[in-house]
Amino acid sequence: MTTILIVEDENPAAKRLIKLVKEILPDCEIFGNLDTITSAVEWLSNNAQPDLIFLDIQLADGISFEIFEHVKVESPIIFCTAFDQYAIKAFKLNSIDYLLKPVDPEELKNAIKKFQSGRKAPEITLDQIKVLLQPIQKVYKNRFLVKVGERIQTIAIEEIGYFYSEDKVTFLMTRHGKKFIIDYTLDEVEAMLNPDGFFRLNRKYISSVDAIREVFTYSNSRLKIQLDQCLDNDILISREKMQPFKTWLGQ
Repeated sequence: MTTILIVEDENPAAKRLIKLVKEILPDCEIFGNLDTITSAVEWLSNNAQPDLIFLDIQLADGISFEIFEHVKVESPIIFCTAFDQYAIKAFKLNSIDYLLKPVDPEELKNAIKKFQSGRKAPEITLDQIKVLLQPIQKVYKNRFLVKVGERIQTIAIEEIGYFYSEDKVTFLMTRHGKKFIIDYTLDEVEAMLNPDGFFRLNRKYISSVDAIREVFTYSNSRLKIQLDQCLDNDILISREKMQPFKTWLGQ
């Protein structure tokens, strides 16, 4: 039986990947989903190496390459992430399996066939992998378009306090309390924002650092957040996201 470990911080992506893998390898045993560097290191330190690892590059608490700095990973790895085609080309030139999200079923099937054939990637160091990614400078949004009546206007990123989702609609709230509907899901918005300035608090909220008014400790090792220009008093940060949030807030 093939054992597979999945490390992915987006639950919808992880569920879809598990479903696709099960369709290709119905008898496999899947562990995870793990969504942080910390949980992956802990699992790999306390369990036998799986036959295969699906590894997202950007995890809830940092870049997944840090895992290799803490534990020796001998399993073949298929990287799954949202970097562009140039990154994919760079990885494939070095015989490292790499899938762009959302994962294409046929590409996944080919990657698994490569794994089953016993093909091994050449030895490559963590530093070499980082070098491959250096030319890729992700461009983050500087402004968002919003519609006001018949007019379309722009909201500069510096003017934005937070984003939130309600009844499947995504809203942008400015630092001055003006609310606008935008044509993106919250997941799409998250990918457009510089993580130095914005943090995904939970499934409903993404906040700028300047919009964080107060932070309170809460039950079960969670945090409660009060945002400027926000009437919601029950914005909670999970135990898993608590340390990454503190790191982000204090950087």
